[in-house]
Amino acid sequence: MASPPPSPTDESKCPSCGVLSTGKFCSDCGAPLAGATCGACSAPLAPGAKFCHRCGTPAGTDGPAAQRSFATALPWAVAGIALLSLIALVAGQRFGGGPPEAPADAPPGDAATAPFVGATGSGTAPDISKLTPAEAAVRLYNRVMGAHERGQTDTVQIFAPMAITAYQMLGKLDLDQHYDVGRIGAISGDESVARAQADTILKLHPNHLLGLILAGNAAHMRKDAPAERRYHEQLVAATPAERAKQLPEYITHENDITIALDAKRP
Repeated sequence: MASPPPSPTDESKCPSCGVLSTGKFCSDCGAPLAGATCGACSAPLAPGAKFCHRCGTPAGTDGPAAQRSFATALPWAVAGIALLSLIALVAGQRFGGGPPEAPADAPPGDAATAPFVGATGSGTAPDISKLTPAEAAVRLYNRVMGAHERGQTDTVQIFAPMAITAYQMLGKLDLDQHYDVGRIGAISGDESVARAQADTILKLHPNHLLGLILAGNAAHMRKDAPAERRYHEQLVAATPAERAKQLPEYITHENDITIALDAKRP
């Protein structure tokens, strides 16, 4: 029998900052506590989660406010990226001795970096000012992956939140897009995002290869070796039947799947 949620007067330790708080959200850092639910879709929130695993809304934000927040944030994000692109263009022409490299519009490939993680992308800042929201999300994803591949951690930290916000603006995501968001979380060091996206994928498709890869990523990040090994074993067992389905996201991320299968587990 499930235990009842804590009453508003019960104190519980925040999993994010360790402060004793009452209610459903930490009074110090705002992280969800036991019994907290998403204000947008009412899904239960994991204690300490930064985003809802079902819809991606930031924890502690109500539905209408979240929608208004994202609607307001995207134009600013687009304008910000456009400004950065202009700065990069001017700097490249002034100091680079020639025109800057053209941004790659093609979907990214995958390369080995850490267990369960691939990385790709072009070397230039994306100009997303004239793109649709879906195109902007993909372009920002490419930017984050490219910066990660080149070891530009500062750039990853700058663009990762923008990329996640761009995906959240798309509304309901497909499994491939959930994987993209999870990869952004993984390479930017946000285990909660990687884990939430893995949970969403595996809830809809328990043997989905990309969901298992993300779950393994998250386990590796939190140093949970038994869970990482378990997800890898499930990945190996599920691969023949899943690959036979020829899902589009499997084809797009085939190299990620191969790398994950070949990686040594603890």
